[in-house]
Order: sequence, then C-alpha cells, then structure tokens
Amino acid sequence: MYHPTSRVLTVLELLQSKPFITGPELATRLEVDVRTVRRYITTLQDAGIPVEANIGRHGGYRLRPGFKLPPLIFTEEEATAIMLGLLGTSWLEIGQSSAAVEGALAKVSRVLPFRARDRLNAVASHLFFFSPQKDAQPDVSLLINISEAIAQQRRITLDYRSHRDQTTNRKVEPYGMIGWDGHWYLIGYCCLRQDIRTFRLDRIQQVAALEETFEREGDFDCRAYMAEKYTQGSARWRIEVEFQATLYAMQQKIPASYGTLTPTANGVLFQAEYDSIDSQARYLMSLNIPFVVHQPPELREALRRLGEQMLQIASAPLTTQVNS
Repeated sequence: MYHPTSRVLTVLELLQSKPFITGPELATRLEVDVRTVRRYITTLQDAGIPVEANIGRHGGYRLRPGFKLPPLIFTEEEATAIMLGLLGTSWLEIGQSSAAVEGALAKVSRVLPFRARDRLNAVASHLFFFSPQKDAQPDVSLLINISEAIAQQRRITLDYRSHRDQTTNRKVEPYGMIGWDGHWYLIGYCCLRQDIRTFRLDRIQQVAALEETFEREGDFDCRAYMAEKYTQGSARWRIEVEFQATLYAMQQKIPASYGTLTPTANGVLFQAEYDSIDSQARYLMSLNIPFVVHQPPELREALRRLGEQMLQIASAPLTTQVNS
C-alpha cells in the first residue's frame, strides 16, 4: 500500500522524468483514479511547484519549462549510471572541464546513502579510463555551438586545417556529429566543395553560426554515411599485434573503441582495422610497450621505415648558429 505522501512524491518524480504526461497515465502508474490524480496535482501546486495542466481530449500535466527543483533523489542504480557517465568523459575524448566533472561527481555523491556512497567511491577509485590522444580532444564549447546550429538548421563558417596543415575557410550546412575510430567528426554539406564532407572536430580552428538557414535531406543517415565512407570505401588493414604486458595494463593504454584485446600465453593480442598502416605504426610505438607483429607484413615494413626516419633524425649533424 502506498502512503498518500509517497504517491504525491511519485507524481513529482514522474513529472520530472517526462516532458508531458496525461492524467490516465498517472492514474495507471499509481493505481488510483483520475480524480485522485487531480487531487495530488493540486497538492503539488499548493506547495509552490508550478505544475501546468492542459484540459481537453489531449490534456495532461507538465512542469513549467525552466523550473528547477530542489536536489533530486536518485536510486542507487540511477546514481551509478550517472557516476559512470561522468567518470567516462575522458574516454569520450572531449575537452570537458575537469572541475565541472569533479563538481558534478561530488554533488551526486553527497545526496547518496552511506552504503551506496561507499560502493560508488570504490568503483571510482578502481576504474580507470585512458585516452591517448589528448591533443586531439575537441573543446566542449565547440560541440555545443555546432549542435545548436544543427538543431536550428543554420549554416556555419569554419576555419579547417587539413592533414597537410593547409587551412581553408568553409561554409557548411551541418547535418550531425559522430564519434568514430577515436575521433569526433562533423558531417555536413560543404558549400566550397559542393558535396557532403566530414570534418574532424580537433582540426576546426574556429566556428561561427550564420543567419542563413538550410533544408536538410530528410533521409540522410549520419551513421550509415560514416560506415560506408570509412569501412567499404577505403582499404582497411587487419592488424594483429601481441603485446608483452598484462591485460589490465593494455586496457589502460588502448581504448576499447580502437580494437579488441585478448589475453594470450605470452601477453595480450591486439586486433583492429585501420586505414593508414603508417599512422598505426607510429601509434603502436608511442605506447612504449614491447610487441610482436603477427600481421600484416606491411606493418613490419612501416615500422622499419619509421625506425630509419628516427635514425636519420638522430644522426643529422648539428648546425651552429653564427651571430653576425
């Protein structure tokens, strides 16, 4: 049996979780009649909570937009999901402020019961996320600005640096953003190239929204476009490398999105597919962990080329500057 006060709090919780809910829906969830629901709504309104009611065939209830409630109450499962999401922000490779993340974690932890708090603190103390490409993290404000332009279907201008370090100014109709193979991408129609293009967010130097609007193709699928462009449309190298390290150590080095890690008798087998064999050779060497190449043979050649380049740099004669 529910206590009437518990039912009123349940109504408040449902109103927080849904942008709009009808009286019959609330009655079904609470196992009461619609008249009793109206009484609970009145109780909330009398307590100063701005519940708006729409009367009629499609009527229902909602909290006034922009209204901020006092601290929310989470179940242990909900709090765990929130804390794991906050802890994993570095894994997403987004330049989110560490102070903002730590502040949010502290607020969630503060409202939990002692037992739940201890359990989640244990999770936070022994769960590690590693993102090797710190220099490639896009700023979170860039994500927000582009997202607003996508939602409003407004064109943007951006200065974009290519992989050859050439910077061009582009006018783009933004369709969507997607995380793919360790990077964040903007997908949209490029007015300069007059075709759909992808732009790595870490190469966008500045962006500004224009007053110009556009009509997006209704059936365009960002996920399908990326899958076709980067999986079928280009050659993929199947990489198999065995590291001489523990599984735990490699999990801290290589994000799960980069490939699969499998324990072996001698260490850990790393399997993945990549477009560029040379960039993969540089990435593997940057991990600073001994490994054996199983396949492809071209990876061995790429590592040899990389070694020769390093020897050339190390053997280059010193130049002496003469001040005139």
